[in-house]
Amino acid sequence: MDDLLALTASIPMFSGLTEPETRLLSEIAVKRDFQKAGVIFFEGEYCEGFYVVAGGQVKITKVSARGKEQILYVLEPGEPFGQLALYHGDAYPATAQALSKCTCLFFPRQAFLRLVSEVPTLPMKMLSFIARRHRELVRQLENIALKEVPERLAGYLLLLAKEQEGSETVTLPISKEQLSHLLGTSPETLSRVFAKMAEEGNISMEGKKVTIISRVDLEILSQGQV
Repeated sequence: MDDLLALTASIPMFSGLTEPETRLLSEIAVKRDFQKAGVIFFEGEYCEGFYVVAGGQVKITKVSARGKEQILYVLEPGEPFGQLALYHGDAYPATAQALSKCTCLFFPRQAFLRLVSEVPTLPMKMLSFIARRHRELVRQLENIALKEVPERLAGYLLLLAKEQEGSETVTLPISKEQLSHLLGTSPETLSRVFAKMAEEGNISMEGKKVTIISRVDLEILSQGQV
């Protein structure tokens, strides 16, 4: 129980809860482990509850009728998923799959909804995360629909730099193949764009590490001004 309590307390979405409120949450939490590439739930499955990544990475995807995968999000520890269908008892709107060996906390739907009456601040905390996720999705759809691949990649690298404490050298959190799915392109096209950026002196690469040489040029490129 102490392990579950510590994991629950570490979730940013639940920050600000009192220790007794956090303990109530931890008492309904179930720790689940998944191997790399393990499916956590499929799109269309009935929503039995929501998850929070406790360790490792999870990708949320949509797959077309022709089998083409589009990554919507890559989730890191502390991030929730599956909560959109929670209140309506609806089906999960996308598929969740482990990108690496990972651990998740599962919060059963009925037990969580009963807990809401005892911890009335929970819905508002979840709503703020849902709103942020919605903004991210709108931005991604805009990028795919309105921007070319070099613009998308430049924007992604700048976002990584911001997330990784403003460092000029960033580490790609996912493989290049997965990144191509996230950016709505093919691995071959993505490789060509990386190579061209390096050739033009905007970046240098070594494995998953990308060093931003000219932040100004990337900013201009991300805005489609080249």
